Amino acid sequence: MPQVNRRLALATAALLCIGTAQAQSWPTKSIRAVVPFAAGSATDQIGRAFAEKMSATLGQPIVIDNKPGANGMLGADIVAKAPADGYTILVGTNSTNAALKFLMKQLPYDQDKAFTPVGFLGSVPLMVAVNNDVPAKTLKEFVDLAKAKPGQVSFAYASTSQQVSSEMLASMAGITMNPIPYKAGPAAMTDLIGGQVNMFSADFGVTVPQHKAGKIRGLAVTSMKRSAAVPDLPTVNEALGLKDYELIAYFAVFAPAGTPPEIVNKLNAAINAAAAAKDLQDKFQAIGFAIDPGTPDALAKRNQAETVKWAKAIRDAKIEPQ
Repeated sequence: MPQVNRRLALATAALLCIGTAQAQSWPTKSIRAVVPFAAGSATDQIGRAFAEKMSATLGQPIVIDNKPGANGMLGADIVAKAPADGYTILVGTNSTNAALKFLMKQLPYDQDKAFTPVGFLGSVPLMVAVNNDVPAKTLKEFVDLAKAKPGQVSFAYASTSQQVSSEMLASMAGITMNPIPYKAGPAAMTDLIGGQVNMFSADFGVTVPQHKAGKIRGLAVTSMKRSAAVPDLPTVNEALGLKDYELIAYFAVFAPAGTPPEIVNKLNAAINAAAAAKDLQDKFQAIGFAIDPGTPDALAKRNQAETVKWAKAIRDAKIEPQ
């Protein structure tokens, strides 16, 4: 072997040994978990609960860093451009990792190549809810109201799932509504309760407590089947006599592309250990969050399928990229 090639081979081997040793000793400091939505959102609630359990497994704190804005794009961009060393991870959703590239004319990162899938957390339906002063007791009555006042009925949204679920509903029901964007789901909920907007289709983590407290009126859920969390509410399909309406929000952990497999596997094991904790399961059962852990490869395949699904949903809802 020529001298130069031998030196390159030795240098490469040395770097691989260093990388393996670092991955084996990882983590040696706190981990930053970027939540691309506001404190109090469903993503934030789920991210914090998992982070607490994962910290115990990994032996280092996982610090939640809320970076809301642009349907999750701002937080996702931070992680996409972070060092691939396992110390910055993303609590991602269908917004950040499946739908955004169909909603934005241009992203500051390649959504399909910027992230390494780590582990699936779970999924949750949305609730279609209205302000208590809206004169509609059922979703059918709300649709009739919107038909009688085209463009005068407003809906709030602060994430892709909230926007797409509302636009899909409008398209399939043949109505026109006025979209009102918000930076954060809790702020949108505050305005729904206050009557500044008429309707809000949002994650159970945000809607179920307010519905059960009587502060808003839930009309339907966006899943194919009724939810045990709010069994009194029909599905959108039931309420409107439809067959194909379904929209489920999902949550998963991603790391920057190039993160060493050994680190990804340690993070995945911590996620799965958290998912097995009974107190965490009990906490989220009340809001209909279905915990569904798995391998990094399973998440990669699921996310590819979800990307196709969300592309169709956005296209069918006739949402133009911004």
